[in-house]
Amino acid sequence: MAKRKKSNLQWIKETLELKPDHRWESPSGYKIFVADRGAVRLNVPQNWVFELQEKSFKFMDKKPPNDDCALEVSFNRLPPRDWSLFPLKSTLKKVIEDDSRNVIAKGEIITLKRQTAKIVWTEIKFIDTQEEPREAFSRICIGLGSNVQCLITFDYWADQAEQLTPIWDEVLRSLTLGLYIRDPMTGLAFPD
Repeated sequence: MAKRKKSNLQWIKETLELKPDHRWESPSGYKIFVADRGAVRLNVPQNWVFELQEKSFKFMDKKPPNDDCALEVSFNRLPPRDWSLFPLKSTLKKVIEDDSRNVIAKGEIITLKRQTAKIVWTEIKFIDTQEEPREAFSRICIGLGSNVQCLITFDYWADQAEQLTPIWDEVLRSLTLGLYIRDPMTGLAFPD
């Protein structure tokens, strides 16, 4: 039997009715995004627009072309092995070095350790020249845990940083990798 090419991946969006005793909880103004039964889970603003990309999931504050910010999430399942020594920090440094935008400032790399995951993130400031030159930020996160690797980017205008930084904080606070959901209608999760 021939293998299906990865570029032909088909995402399936399914909406289920939650049971009255469900355990899903998110802060006010947020909804929970779950990919692949729990390979990646995080909170996103409740009213943001969702767009399915070929290899990622994209959330924006408004429908394009009127959007002012974009949060994009992708992930890979990794083969079972000890990934604790994988050089996340140097991998993120390389991603930043290879960025082709007009970067004017780079932030420090911040490491977050969770019980089952390690997360690194940083930000760059750049000049967006698509229309009139305008300062923008891009926050980039790489997470690794439970044989799942994720990449999250968040791009927004510099003059909106004060109102959008709390959204990034909630995304990182809620980021969970590899906690698989056996019954999505109740939210019960057990490690596979």
